[in-house]
Amino acid sequence: MQPVSDTTSAATSSGAQQPTVVLVHGAWADGSTWSRLISLLQEKGVNVVAVQNPLTSLADDIATTQRALDNLKDPVVLVGWSYGGAVITEAGENDNVKALVYVAAFALSEGMSVNETAKDYPPPSGFSHVQADKNGFLTLTLEGVQQHLAQDIAPEQTKVIFATQHPTHAQNFDGKVSAAAWTTKPSWYVVSEQDRMIQPDLQIAMAQKISANVTTLQAGHAPHISRSSEVAKVIFEAIAHITK
Repeated sequence: MQPVSDTTSAATSSGAQQPTVVLVHGAWADGSTWSRLISLLQEKGVNVVAVQNPLTSLADDIATTQRALDNLKDPVVLVGWSYGGAVITEAGENDNVKALVYVAAFALSEGMSVNETAKDYPPPSGFSHVQADKNGFLTLTLEGVQQHLAQDIAPEQTKVIFATQHPTHAQNFDGKVSAAAWTTKPSWYVVSEQDRMIQPDLQIAMAQKISANVTTLQAGHAPHISRSSEVAKVIFEAIAHITK
C-alpha cells in the first residue's frame, strides 16, 4: 500500500487551488466520529470541515450540509459515511463540490431512500440492536455498537461511541433524494467487507452503479476509525484527481 505521505505529496504538488474536505457523519454519530481522520488530513495541510447534522430528517441534514458548503469558496471533496452517503448524494450538487467519497455509505439513485435501496438485501445483524423511543428517534445498544457498528475497534473507544451517539429519527431512512450528484461528478467508494450495518454486497452494487473508484478494506462499518490511514489515502486520491 502506498504511504499516506506519498499520496499527499502527489495531491499538493500542483499549483491548482487546494480543496477543502467536508466530512458528513452517519446515523448514531456526530462530527467527532471523524476525529482520527481529521488529524491525518490536517497533518498534511488539508483544510477540513466536519458537518454536525441534526439527524431529524434527511431534508434537514441535506440543508445543514448545504449551508456548510455555501460558506466555502474553495473546491470541495465531499465525504459521507454510512447514512451520510444519502446526504452527500444530494448536497453534492452544489457547484463547489468537485468529488464525492463514500465510506461504507449509501449512494442513492435519484428519487430513492435508504430503506428502498436496501430492501432487496438481508437485514444487517446490527439492526436487531436498534431501539426506538416514543418520539421515533433510534439509538443503538452498547452491544450493537461494540459487536456490529464497530466490532474492530477497541472496547474503550466503542464505549465512547455509545455514550456520544446522536439519536437518529426513523424517518431519515425513508427520505428520498431529489438529485444524485454522482451522475456528474467523480466518485470514490470504500467498501467494508466485514460490515454488519450495510451489507457488503449492497456496498459493492452501489459502488458499481456510480462507477466509483473502489477501495476494499477488511473492516467493519467504521473504517474511518479502524482503518483511518487507508481511508485518508482514498481522500488524497480524490484531492489529487481534482487538482492535477
